[in-house]
Amino acid sequence: MHVSHLTLHDFRSYDDVEVPLDAGVTAFVGRNGQGKTNLVEAVDYLSRLASHRVASDAPLIRAGAEQALVRAAVVRDGRTAVLEVELNPGRANRARINRSPLSRARDIIGILRTVVFSPEDLALVKGDPSERRRFLDDLLVLRTPRLAGVRADHERVLRQRNSLLKTIYAARGSSRDAALATLAVWDEQLVTTGTQLLEARLALVADLAPYLGKAYEAVARGASRDDARVAYSSNLPLLAQTGTATALPSADLVAIAFRDELARRQADEIGRGLTLVGPHRDDLVLTLGPGEEERLPVKGYASHGESWSFALAMKLASYDLLRAEGDDPILILDDVFAELDADRRDQLAELVAGAEQVLVTAAVEADVPTALSGVTYAVAAGEVRRVEG
Repeated sequence: MHVSHLTLHDFRSYDDVEVPLDAGVTAFVGRNGQGKTNLVEAVDYLSRLASHRVASDAPLIRAGAEQALVRAAVVRDGRTAVLEVELNPGRANRARINRSPLSRARDIIGILRTVVFSPEDLALVKGDPSERRRFLDDLLVLRTPRLAGVRADHERVLRQRNSLLKTIYAARGSSRDAALATLAVWDEQLVTTGTQLLEARLALVADLAPYLGKAYEAVARGASRDDARVAYSSNLPLLAQTGTATALPSADLVAIAFRDELARRQADEIGRGLTLVGPHRDDLVLTLGPGEEERLPVKGYASHGESWSFALAMKLASYDLLRAEGDDPILILDDVFAELDADRRDQLAELVAGAEQVLVTAAVEADVPTALSGVTYAVAAGEVRRVEG
């Protein structure tokens, strides 16, 4: 799978730009602020309808424009499909495949698959649990696109339920009784969507774990594949000590435990106006060490170099897992080489050089390792020019 042509209208800094692309390695080189990352961000956006840089779509629209358009010709098994997303701030986005509109924009997710390496990846190991949950859920959706709907439904239920909890706190008498009856309805919806997310996350962590060990061994000097571990930490007592799909009880038992915990925490939730139970409160536990007794959390204990290696290994493991289950994802290396020492830079380049398509951004051409020699585009002042020779 690779992108053969990228078209942007009013996306980020570009009013209009057309970029032909080839399989193999393409590097976009330019000083910071010239628009090189905007190009690869657009490709990634088509993959999962989200940016790796910002949380909302509004910053993706060029200043003064009412909407933006991202279009890419995607080649898979010798056939080309044209994917297109129209970004509409304050309104529903629209998506098309080969000019035919889709009923929902999210139906385009998963047709193009990307894995992005960027300086922001360090937040995977040093940031808040929300960063690790987003990493998991983004990978879930690429792996099983139908879960985009489950994820969206769960987020909608959370918003509605949190609003209702605040209403209950302020209500009295019959109004409070009616609101509590409504809460029971939202509880069931939360249990339904939350249980599906929990099952999918646990299965993903179990499948990702062996790839993580192998990837960490490849990027960290002197490491073995048993050094890096990942486990799932749930706030449901039934799952608190599991962390793997093999230890996961049936969906019915998980749902029962979910309901019981919601009932136990109901007074706390009403008092705080927040949903305190469910996968939106969970985390990934990332640890390093040669044995169980020596194992320590990466966050707070690992050196900067170890943290970087772990973050890179998480992304490499994602790529290897997706690749094992289907087509090669498109690899995007966004200004990542400037953050690495020479050894890690060369190791990463050698590991990804065989991918069907690699898109690289760099401030100077010297930052791109020799193993990733290919087509180069110079990016300056919103212009994208292919460098010949």
